[in-house]
Amino acid sequence: MTEIQMFMSYVHAIWQSLTDGRRRNERGAVTPETVIWTAILAAGAIAIGGIIISKFTGAANSIPTGP
Repeated sequence: MTEIQMFMSYVHAIWQSLTDGRRRNERGAVTPETVIWTAILAAGAIAIGGIIISKFTGAANSIPTGP
């Protein structure tokens, strides 16, 4: 089996798993708990990103560039 054939079977399997649930209408419900956890994780990621950016900016500003 060539790499292209392996890739195509992988894509086909993923496509089947995604479309199979739509045919059976098994989408599931979004619970408030899922929404809360998603919001917490998103807020944490934004906070960590802000900390990293501020650290990089502070370090970049401390580099002497003048004569």
